[in-house]
Parts: sequence; structure tokens; C-alpha cells
Amino acid sequence: MSCLLLTSDPALLKVIRTSFSATGVELELRTDAAGAIEVSARRHLDGFVIDCDDVPKATDVLARIRNSRSNKLSVVFAVVNATTPVSTAVGAGANFVLGKPVQDKLLRSFLDIALPRMEREHRRYFRHKVDLPVQLSHYTGETFAGKILNVSEGGLALTPFGPAAVEGVVTVQFDLPSAEPQAFQAKADVVWSDASAMGLRFLRIEPHCRSHFEAWLHSLEAQLQFRESVQSSNPALGGH
Repeated sequence: MSCLLLTSDPALLKVIRTSFSATGVELELRTDAAGAIEVSARRHLDGFVIDCDDVPKATDVLARIRNSRSNKLSVVFAVVNATTPVSTAVGAGANFVLGKPVQDKLLRSFLDIALPRMEREHRRYFRHKVDLPVQLSHYTGETFAGKILNVSEGGLALTPFGPAAVEGVVTVQFDLPSAEPQAFQAKADVVWSDASAMGLRFLRIEPHCRSHFEAWLHSLEAQLQFRESVQSSNPALGGH
């Protein structure tokens, strides 16, 4: 699981890093609101810790998180320092509000509640690396071919074959690998794109292929867990 911490306060960084590391959550640090907004607009994170009163325009980050397409359900901890009222932080989208100095015991109690939800978000967005051909159909009638780079319960990333400036809602079609390949079809929203790839968020998966898609994801998860168990029992294999 991953969490973005927005702060320039060394004391807050220390207490957050200690508690989150103990639960296996990886922290990514930003010290300015613009940097945090850029990350939240570009990527999904399972959680955020926002230092509301001691980073300029930090409260703007809360609103951007809740209005983003990939982080609106992420867990948000707001840290206040006698300026931002708790009600304001909650109204802006915080799930938990802590006052400075942050007490480790209280933070851990909040984490106990937050972790199951963060784990659900992580599973929903965890991207399995794959290499499959895919076709996109736009409402204009245009079609685009590409290669899937990774896939999750909530969406996928792909590399288009040739230039493809696709925006808005598209239909996604590809074959699910199996002894008897099953067709997958879904409506998806293009949430980001750059010169070499694009990311899609599923809006609606066709009912007739949902069970096959979930079974495929379960098989990918089982394969990942097997590889990790082999690597943990044979550390020398970790780089192979």
C-alpha cells in the first residue's frame, strides 16, 4: 500500500513514518501543495496525510483529492494546528483529523480503522503486469489498437499502436487468456495519457464477462503470491 504525506514538518514526518512503516504502508513525501496536487491528479494512492495548517494551500489539496477520478475514495488524514477547524477538514474530505503534536497512540488507533479500507483500495487499483493486445472504440466510430501494460480490478494502462489522442469514454475489448479465451468488454474513461501510454478507469464491465475477468485477476494474484513465496524462501532468486 502507498500513501502520500504532504508536510515540511520534521516532527510530523517522523511520527507518521514510524507508525505507517510499522503497518507496511509506503510513504511518498511532498513538501508543497503543487507537488501533491500533481501526484494526486496523475496516480492512485491508497491514502494521504495532509498537513493543513503548516503547508501553504494544503487545504486545496484535500479538495483536489476528492474531485480526482482515481483518488476520490482514498483514505485521507488531515493534520491541523489550531487554525483549520475539524469540521472544515472533514467537510473538505478528510476521513480522520489529528491535531499537532500528533499523538502516536491516537494515530495508531486511527490506522487500525483505516487500514482495511486502504487495503480494499490497494486491491482495487493494484496493477498486474500483462502483455495483451487490446482494442478501443470511441463514440465517434474511431477504433484504436494497442497493448495492455497492466491491469487491475478498476482499470488498465496501455500503449497505443501509433499516435492515438483518445479522450473521454471508450469501449475496451480484449481476450482473457485461458484454454478457451473469453472476450472482455467494458466502458472506460481515459483518466490520463502521455506520449507513450494512457490509463483507463472502468465505468461498466459487461455482466457476461465479469466473472471470467474476476477469475483471471484471481489467477494473476495467485501467480504473484507464488512468485513472492518462492523468492522469500530462496533470496538468491529475488533478482531473477
